[in-house]
Amino acid sequence: MSNTAQHFVVIGNPIAHSKSPAIHHVFAAQTEQSICYARQYCPDHPESFIAVVEAFFNGGGIGANVTVPFKQVAYDLCQNTGALSDHARVAGAVNTLSKKDGKLYGDNTDGQGLVNDMQHQGWTLAGKTVAIIGAGGAARGAILPLIQAGIKSLTLANRTVHKAKDLVTALSAQSDEVADISIATCALDALTGHFDVIINATSIGLSGERLPLSDDLSCDHAYDMMYGRTLPFLEHFAEQGAATSDGYGMLIGQAALSFESWTGRTVDVTAARAELNKAT
Repeated sequence: MSNTAQHFVVIGNPIAHSKSPAIHHVFAAQTEQSICYARQYCPDHPESFIAVVEAFFNGGGIGANVTVPFKQVAYDLCQNTGALSDHARVAGAVNTLSKKDGKLYGDNTDGQGLVNDMQHQGWTLAGKTVAIIGAGGAARGAILPLIQAGIKSLTLANRTVHKAKDLVTALSAQSDEVADISIATCALDALTGHFDVIINATSIGLSGERLPLSDDLSCDHAYDMMYGRTLPFLEHFAEQGAATSDGYGMLIGQAALSFESWTGRTVDVTAARAELNKAT
């Protein structure tokens, strides 16, 4: 193990609750890397975020994760002064920063982390019918990775249908891969039938609120991107006999992709999750 620690940071507001330092230090121990990974609070102003990012990288920092409310600001910063990965460009948000060829480089590993977590759990996505509830940033970041995983069809359901339609239009203009698949849109209460996978990409449920789901809606697998408490969305489908998962594995999965891009070391996500579970 190298004695010279590589420095990483997660920037957000609020940030004290972030599990990222614990996750990345487990990755570092597993891959025999010496790292320092810290939480960085930042006032909720674009100028403050830009100043924090510049100070971090100018001070020798290797990589930064970005969380609420700065993913869009990070995207704009990379678009204006650096470069973006395809996933970041289509997602319209950045959660992973590094330097490439002296320029800031923004990536988005959230949707890839989601897909990887499902696949680690043995959920097959290739050739499957998928529905996503929500039309915000979380849904936007998931669509391209799901398409790249080979899904058969995608339905986007939202309480406000025009937001779902606008999202599909915007993504189709950004990516030929998105444009090549037919994406259906509907109101949330009009989402009916059976799907192989249904994903809740909204934060509804953290407060205990239930989504207005149709009685005629069912699935084999239900995934909620939220985690940390009992989620009504998952309870609903578990009662129907569906396999369910919260978003904790997605959190670890997106972090693993960030860590691998920064260090070049591959993480055993299953072993890392087991280690993190023992620590809680």
